[in-house]
Amino acid sequence: MAHYAFLDENNVVTEVITGIDETETIDGLDTETWYGNFRGQTCKRTSYNNKIRGNYASQGYTYLPIEDIFIRAKCHAEAVLNVAAAKWDCDNEGHNAKPLAE
Repeated sequence: MAHYAFLDENNVVTEVITGIDETETIDGLDTETWYGNFRGQTCKRTSYNNKIRGNYASQGYTYLPIEDIFIRAKCHAEAVLNVAAAKWDCDNEGHNAKPLAE
């Protein structure tokens, strides 16, 4: 069993599903490609234990393709992306508890 995140045109996660193991194929395609084709959306595998792509994707998270990570919404305008930790660094701990309102 593996988990997959579907992305909109802005790389924002719209849904996360449980699917078949990433080592399996469907109709000769890897799972990300097959699920993406089936749904007509980009699909990226995500991991509960954060072994890949920084964070377990949740609805509203953004996928950063260059960094190959999922990141939650920015907590504060002054926060700085810490790619290695896949999180926003912010001097004010109170800002990390709640994403920045849109």
